[in-house]
Amino acid sequence: MRLFLDSANLAEVQWAQSLGIVDGVTTNPTLLAHELSDGDHRAHLAAIAGLVRGPVTAQVMAVDAEGIYREAKELARLADNVVPEIPMIEEGLVATRRLSAEGVRVDMTLVFSAAQALLAAKAGAAFVSPHVGRLDDIGADGAAVVADARAIFDRFSLDCEIIASSIRHPRRFADAARLGADAVTAPPAVLRALLLHPLTDVGLDQFLSDWSKRHTKPRPGL
Repeated sequence: MRLFLDSANLAEVQWAQSLGIVDGVTTNPTLLAHELSDGDHRAHLAAIAGLVRGPVTAQVMAVDAEGIYREAKELARLADNVVPEIPMIEEGLVATRRLSAEGVRVDMTLVFSAAQALLAAKAGAAFVSPHVGRLDDIGADGAAVVADARAIFDRFSLDCEIIASSIRHPRRFADAARLGADAVTAPPAVLRALLLHPLTDVGLDQFLSDWSKRHTKPRPGL
């Protein structure tokens, strides 16, 4: 399973890359707005794409098929690894079919059901992004959408990757891996939490303490 960082902050992307475990980056308009008040968001996306080898997703803002198509083409031209994100709406499906036919990889975002994931895959999306955390927020079972989509894609041999997105808690990271997501995208706070466990800290402190005692014992006869 691949791990993507959900961030548009260059320093956070560099930090995640230094760990050697991040395979790509996902962005969205909200994340970009936090980083840029009035700057060139496309130049910023290109800078992120230059830091990573894997996919960097970037969402279109148009909501009509022709506008989505044009904007997605422009985003895809920023770098070979930039993947346009298209919302799961009727016009988005129309644009996705056209883009897919031209060899442009698309990530269908704002997916909240296995049925939507199936429609996106049938339209030619290379990725679908079920928003696990947003479903959990309203009391639904976000992980179940990942599991159902995985079962459907495997049943019909659909060539579309599942990105479990909007992950809020480390537990959901493990759930997504167990249920067969191809990738999980997590913000820096969740990624940092994945690195930590209290027993790791306790064990390391014990090892260091025992080693220190072993090497600070006075020599016999001194």
